[in-house]
Amino acid sequence: MKTISLFLWLLKLLLTLLDTEGKKLQSEVDYYILSVIRRRGGGGLTLASTGNKTCPLDVVQEQNEVSNGLTLMFSPVNPKKGVIRVSTDHNIEFSAATICVQSTVWKLEYDESSGQWFFTTGWVEGNLGRGTLSNQFKIEKYEDDNNLDGYRHLALSDVPFKVMFKKA
Repeated sequence: MKTISLFLWLLKLLLTLLDTEGKKLQSEVDYYILSVIRRRGGGGLTLASTGNKTCPLDVVQEQNEVSNGLTLMFSPVNPKKGVIRVSTDHNIEFSAATICVQSTVWKLEYDESSGQWFFTTGWVEGNLGRGTLSNQFKIEKYEDDNNLDGYRHLALSDVPFKVMFKKA
């Protein structure tokens, strides 16, 4: 029995995401998402108008490498004790007011001209069910860092965007 308990404890530890202070990532707590490569990789994530549109605002990386960007929160689709875990579905929402009369919850949007999926905002948090996969995101481990599939406009890509989470 002790072996099984130890195994389950180690598995739980491996699936837990940690912030820059080594503490468990919590739901409904403000964090910054920062590039692991700070000097050459730019700053934190923020919102910006891209292309010819004003709204919704898109998820982009700050050009200024010392900027933490905007704070955001994770909301698990199926919350478990408020802890954010690897490979589980989450809504991600910036904790900021904007000029757009829309939410700052992330979603994916397909751009026909580039043939690429980009991260943008405007989803309704908690809107689950059929056809809502474009607003549910997973954080995965990549090498020894975290990966969000990914001024740089966040987009789905084969090249991982290695990130860390700093509590605000």
